[in-house]
Amino acid sequence: MENHPKVAVVTGAGSGIGRAVALALLADGYRVALAGRRADALQAVCAESGAAERALAVPTDVTDPAAVQALFETAVAAFGRVDLLFNNAGTGTPPVLLEDLTLAQWQSVVNVNFTGMFLCIQQAFRVMKAQSPQGGRIINNGSISSSTPRPNSIAYTATKHGVRGMTKTAALDGRKYNIAVGQIDIGNAATDMTKRMTTGILQAHGEMVVEPVMDVAIVGKSVLYMDSLPLEANVLFHTVMATKMPFVGRG
Repeated sequence: MENHPKVAVVTGAGSGIGRAVALALLADGYRVALAGRRADALQAVCAESGAAERALAVPTDVTDPAAVQALFETAVAAFGRVDLLFNNAGTGTPPVLLEDLTLAQWQSVVNVNFTGMFLCIQQAFRVMKAQSPQGGRIINNGSISSSTPRPNSIAYTATKHGVRGMTKTAALDGRKYNIAVGQIDIGNAATDMTKRMTTGILQAHGEMVVEPVMDVAIVGKSVLYMDSLPLEANVLFHTVMATKMPFVGRG
């Protein structure tokens, strides 16, 4: 086969971390179905990759079970199978006080970050258990918020803690189908969502501090590493972060 034998589905692929991972996979020769809400953004990433013949833009609302099913059916119809799901689509809320967060804001984050991630895992299981050779890999974007919160982030942090449980349970349930499930926890990758870190972001002790960031392309390299392993091995949790960000230690 002239192209990479692996097929990937990347959610949230129109910008930020999803875009970086989709570009890394395409640069490595993968065939990639790019999912996201905005067709124009997905098409722009496909064009930017220089590998549009191996890139498929599939506008998708990950909170809609029918749309998620259609995403995987489209990928299989185009490329024959799915070997990798980078389960990345996510959202957050403005950094408001916990007591001021609206129910609508809470539910919006839960729907995308938690329910949407589950729907993608579920559909990946259905495809990967049925294909031949059986199996594949799922990498969930957990964020370092899956273990440690920032101030005023209860919806985002709660869902990312939940993703940690989904990752471990799916890793257990996937064994019988040769499906390896892991999680990547990312800290301060330079994207539009993290621009405020370079001008000052609230710390646990109440002060605003400028935080170091890292090139988002490094995340793509990390995903490539995780998927480079044979399915007999799994990186259950992988943390990649800006070396000098204030994450480890007190404060």
